[in-house]
Amino acid sequence: MRETFIAGATELLADPRTTIVLADISADAFAPAARRYPGRVVNVGIREQLMMGVAGGLALTGQRPIVHSYAPFLVERAYEQIKLDLDHQGVGAVLVSVGASYDRAAAGRTHLSPADVSLLDTLHGWTVHVPGHPEEVPELLRSVVCGQDSAYLRLSTQRNSRPYAGDGALRVVRDAGPGAALLVAVGPVLDAALAAVADLPVTVAYTHRPRPFDTAGLRALAGTEVILVEPYLAGTSARVVSEALADRPHRLLSLGVGRSELRRYGTAEDHTRWHGLDADGLRRSVDGFLRVPSALR
Repeated sequence: MRETFIAGATELLADPRTTIVLADISADAFAPAARRYPGRVVNVGIREQLMMGVAGGLALTGQRPIVHSYAPFLVERAYEQIKLDLDHQGVGAVLVSVGASYDRAAAGRTHLSPADVSLLDTLHGWTVHVPGHPEEVPELLRSVVCGQDSAYLRLSTQRNSRPYAGDGALRVVRDAGPGAALLVAVGPVLDAALAAVADLPVTVAYTHRPRPFDTAGLRALAGTEVILVEPYLAGTSARVVSEALADRPHRLLSLGVGRSELRRYGTAEDHTRWHGLDADGLRRSVDGFLRVPSALR
């Protein structure tokens, strides 16, 4: 996804109102673009707060900045500047992260950011895209750069086996029929979710756009049991789902990255397993949820 983003962002520099703002991360990869478009690739060094401040200033002049770094540096470290230099000023930018929740687990806690989407969710009006395949990235990048509001594009080394085009509305990829439980998978967790419920009466829907969440699609598909699988902090979208279904009885299981700090390194695959986001872990959680006696539902 990172390579696809770099190629797509370089193409978008043909629009003179587009500027890429970096804080050293991916600077070498954007060096050819910097030579081709002098002054339009700005590297502020390892100063993430300054990176966001520069983006806010560019946006105030009418530019459409694309701001890029690892998720914890882009969102968590620079959150105050996102809040003040973008939101408070009433201007928009496109934030593009790599690293996702734990892609760079071997680098330690500094490179982990499972709470990035949840943190941006404290702000109003952001669009958040979490692609599940590299081929989904170019169109999503183009759509948010051509917009005006603030958007976050969350890239990962994790991926599904195939892309799913679309605007982010819930897309049914497995229909178990009327009355079935609904599982909503966000981004790159879809394949594991499909494998987990392969022999269960569960309808599976996919989205790469958790914000704004497709609440109309959710209401059309959901029965009384909803399972939400997100590749970041568990429960991030629970509020949205619960509000959308507040007028009907329902049960919700929210799965994602746990809140407890593991204090381990390992690989991304290790962390997926430790957080129960692999097919086996998801199956255990779904089984426990669906086996609740009917009298307690």
